[in-house]
Amino acid sequence: MQEDIWQGIQEQLRIWRTGTIPGIIVIFLVIIARSLGYLQSLELAVFDKFLRLRPPETIDERITIIGINEEDIQSIKTYPIPDREIAQLINKLQRYKPKVIGLDIIRDLPVEPGHSSLVATFKNTKNLIGIEKVLPAEFAPPPALPTKQVGFVDAMLDYDGNLRRSLLATPTPKGYKFSLSLKLAEAYLASQGIKLENGIKDSETMRFGSTELPRFLSKTGGYVKVDDGGIQILLNFRSGEKRFRRISLNQLNNGEYNPQWLRDRIIIIGLTAPSIKDHINTAAIRSTDPAPGVVYGVEIQAHAVSQIVSAVLDKRPLLQSWSEEWEYLWILLWGIVGISLGKITQSPGKNILVVSVAGIILLGIAYFCIIFGWWIPVLPAMILLVVNGVVLNAFYQYDRALRARISDRQMLIDRTFDTIHNGPLQKLAAILRDLQEQNLSQHKQLIKDLKDVNSELRAIYEFMQKETVTQADSLYLERRLEINLQAPIHELFYQVYVHTLERDLPGFRNLKIKVYSFVPIDNEQLSIEKKQGLCRFLEEALCNVGKHAKGVTRLSVTCIEKENWYTLSITDNGQGINSSSEGRGTQQFKNLARQLGGKFTRKGLAKKGTLCEITWPVKKKCWWKFWLLRRFGEEKQ
Repeated sequence: MQEDIWQGIQEQLRIWRTGTIPGIIVIFLVIIARSLGYLQSLELAVFDKFLRLRPPETIDERITIIGINEEDIQSIKTYPIPDREIAQLINKLQRYKPKVIGLDIIRDLPVEPGHSSLVATFKNTKNLIGIEKVLPAEFAPPPALPTKQVGFVDAMLDYDGNLRRSLLATPTPKGYKFSLSLKLAEAYLASQGIKLENGIKDSETMRFGSTELPRFLSKTGGYVKVDDGGIQILLNFRSGEKRFRRISLNQLNNGEYNPQWLRDRIIIIGLTAPSIKDHINTAAIRSTDPAPGVVYGVEIQAHAVSQIVSAVLDKRPLLQSWSEEWEYLWILLWGIVGISLGKITQSPGKNILVVSVAGIILLGIAYFCIIFGWWIPVLPAMILLVVNGVVLNAFYQYDRALRARISDRQMLIDRTFDTIHNGPLQKLAAILRDLQEQNLSQHKQLIKDLKDVNSELRAIYEFMQKETVTQADSLYLERRLEINLQAPIHELFYQVYVHTLERDLPGFRNLKIKVYSFVPIDNEQLSIEKKQGLCRFLEEALCNVGKHAKGVTRLSVTCIEKENWYTLSITDNGQGINSSSEGRGTQQFKNLARQLGGKFTRKGLAKKGTLCEITWPVKKKCWWKFWLLRRFGEEKQ
């Protein structure tokens, strides 16, 4: 009983190993590919897609954009916008007492008329934040603004030109600098009594009250070895069609706005004219203005400010990811799920259905995680689920079919042997017993032959059982001899030739001339089954000579290549059997010839003897295989 249980456990382990080993290899390859960055572009594309699919959010009422558009520029009739217009705009906005004003327009040089007026406005407006650029391709801040009222607007674009990160602070040769978006958020939150401090969990990041900004690292989410200098965070863009309230300069001058849109608000002044090209590519939000996938720079600043302020005051989630260890554990888990589903499901239809449901669950988990601010690996997990769940199912199906064939074959072997054992073998045993009891000297040779027959029949059964269980690529010859069918076919021909001629058959006793020649044949062209068939053909043909060719003294066995055909022929000079009769062996060899795409011939020769041969075509090699063989063959020489 225990032995049966143990055998059952071993069988299940063997079945699991059929798909587990390839599945583990696939998991290993996917993890290596991800760690080297080969999946980065696809993971970022999936990340963008999930962000675009989020439910729409309401307008962030805390932020108002003053967008100077094409009509405004036409009304002013000049560009760049003169300093006088900028000064008048700031002074007008100040009447509504906004919390802070961000000027996202370059003012490193005077733009007359009105420069002196703008300088005076800068000095009198303490809640104004101007801009500079501190990374390569720098531009200076407005000279009249103190350093604490200046923030940089540098953007950290990814290799595909899309913006997904917000740079909040960075060291420069002139000291540590802070971004416009951070300074605007800091000013607004300071009015709410919330100060900017160092992080607690991560001392290198920033914190407003109890809200710590999750710092972007070089391997955050699907990124691999990306520049994480300074303090960066992932941009959690606000979703929806209308994300911020926007007022043009003409609307402001004409009174086409609600004063409440400006009072106590964060106001960001910028350019929203397509001709100025102050815009950035991003695939993370739906946008058609100024073009699909393109967002104005001033709106990018609004998104960067909004995500910080909303996280602090509304507990809106900031985007973050798991540690690298948890990410790869998650990927490994889905690889194991795929292996398990491939094993459990019995039919291809059920397999695809179950894997599809599991895939939907995976996508659902990843989608809801994005909504709640967590970016988890979905693409590598999905690859492993599909490959291990669907492709490896074919391994299990093949293994099931193979085991079923083995079981059927074993049953057929057992039934055949039972029939032989209960009939001919029992009769053979009785004859041997009677002859041995009589102890007649004239029956010694007969007794020996009968014992050999008895031994051979039982050996055949033992070999067939072994072949069924182990699926060994071997061929059984007489006297419990086995040859390995993985060897080149011309070597197999030689082994069959030598061992068959060693048999004690009448026709072999008087052979005076034995000629053989076996040319090398491309081993890749012949399957194990075809090799076995050709070896059986050679063995059968030689045995026919030994048993039936009377007066034979010459035997020629050759395998040659001629005019793109291989020919294996056995020729003798004895008095052969009637070639017109067709037994079981002849039928088998005709079938073999059809499988090879060739023909089988057995005929009497004109003078004396019999020719038995099988021919099949030479398959042409692919040009690259021929080149490799020729190249490496020359190197070996």
